[in-house]
Amino acid sequence: MRSHPSYGKYLRQLKDGTLRIDKQAVRDAEKYDGKYLIRTSDDTLSAEDVAIGYKQLVDIEQAFRTLKSTLELRPMYHRLEDRIRAHVLLSWLALLLVQIVEIRTHESWPNVRDECERLMLGHFSSKNGDLYQRTELTAKQAQLFAALGLEPPPKILGIHPRA
Repeated sequence: MRSHPSYGKYLRQLKDGTLRIDKQAVRDAEKYDGKYLIRTSDDTLSAEDVAIGYKQLVDIEQAFRTLKSTLELRPMYHRLEDRIRAHVLLSWLALLLVQIVEIRTHESWPNVRDECERLMLGHFSSKNGDLYQRTELTAKQAQLFAALGLEPPPKILGIHPRA
């Protein structure tokens, strides 16, 4: 344990060879709990801009994980510059939409997504035809649609009588 790169600095070895926790080293390390060192090569950015950029990077990575898992996207290997640009632009637009939703609703994207995923479309079939109807909006869903300035989907999406 003494030679371990992370744990070794918090241990001290006594003259008889036994290891003890170096309480002073632990107290010294506690001063830095919750603090991060951020480094950049761009001298024109303020410390606040760099910190905000790193916080947004976390949001971007979370948005990409959401896109990949929700849409079941596989890695994209583009060779043509136009396709690469289009892929980056679409990803950027998706992130922009996520941020707009968060700002207007004052909710996190995962909360909004989870609430909207509860909205279902039912397919009812009989000898007379098919009916497509959405579930009733919850109060939270109605509030989200209103905050975004969107009309909720119609209650009846389609009626297809049999001939």
